[in-house]
Amino acid sequence: MNTLPTLWQRQLAEAFSSVEDLCRHLQLAPASLPLLPHCKEFPLRVPRGFADCMIKGDPNDPLLRQVLPLQDELEHYPGYSLDPVGDLSAMAETGVIHKYQGRVLLICTGACAINCRYCFRRHFPYADQQLSRQKLQQALAYIAARPEIKEVILSGGDPLLLKDDKLATLLEAVADIPHIQRIRIHSRIPVVLPARVTLELLETLAKLRQQIVLVLHANHANELSAEVASACRNLKQHRVTLLNQSVLLKGINDDSLTLRQLNEKLFSLGVLPYYLHCLDRAKGVGHFEVPEQQALALMQSLQEQLPGYLVPRLVKEQAGAAHKIRLA
Repeated sequence: MNTLPTLWQRQLAEAFSSVEDLCRHLQLAPASLPLLPHCKEFPLRVPRGFADCMIKGDPNDPLLRQVLPLQDELEHYPGYSLDPVGDLSAMAETGVIHKYQGRVLLICTGACAINCRYCFRRHFPYADQQLSRQKLQQALAYIAARPEIKEVILSGGDPLLLKDDKLATLLEAVADIPHIQRIRIHSRIPVVLPARVTLELLETLAKLRQQIVLVLHANHANELSAEVASACRNLKQHRVTLLNQSVLLKGINDDSLTLRQLNEKLFSLGVLPYYLHCLDRAKGVGHFEVPEQQALALMQSLQEQLPGYLVPRLVKEQAGAAHKIRLA
């Protein structure tokens, strides 16, 4: 028997997939923009709720700049690659990335609700890393055989794009491993598709015995709508710890006022600023990079303006390193 799609599934299906349609919605003329002539390998995808947070008529809107495919992506930058953080060399099993001591990451899906142009996994071979039933059992066996692993991180793509029953099955299977103390979920969905935070999802998370940590991804205060605030409130009420990681992006959030407003707004929603990432050097994203010296100056400014708990850690990821590199 067919079931009707839920609200979040309908919103996902209605997301913008055409540059022309998005520009029309924002009252912009595509011909006036330096658009990428084709982006089939990494197509545009923007939920309408996220687009509604953009300023109409402004081609430099900081939310639009995160998702609009521009010709800048064709420019060559030395040192940029298809696997900038060394994910592929850290694959322990299909779908299992084991980089750091005490924790592993599961690639649950290659799908996202939004395609961010600066994505460090935009070239990741998701088709080769799909967790079939058999592969999932192998991944779980890998984790179960290593009692030193205390935390499992669900990532992707975006793990919250899994349907409720499939996500619940995965979470319960991870939770059944005795030595797992924490389950961490990395997701942009509460920010770009907050209707996905359903009662079913909340109840699934609440009944797990482990500590549940949800790491959001917001880069600008304008992303944090009333619907996002409601989703965060509901997650907090179901004992989910909320953190945020941002990416430092040229022309989007590379000034202290924007970062200060973002971190203050996050905290007002019960979300603790966690990481501010320097750009991962994936091919096609170099135009977003902010020089490290500028990043350090921004952090100094934030430290002078904000209490310590509102200042995220400035970090970069280095392939093969035993941990993220913190920039002092």
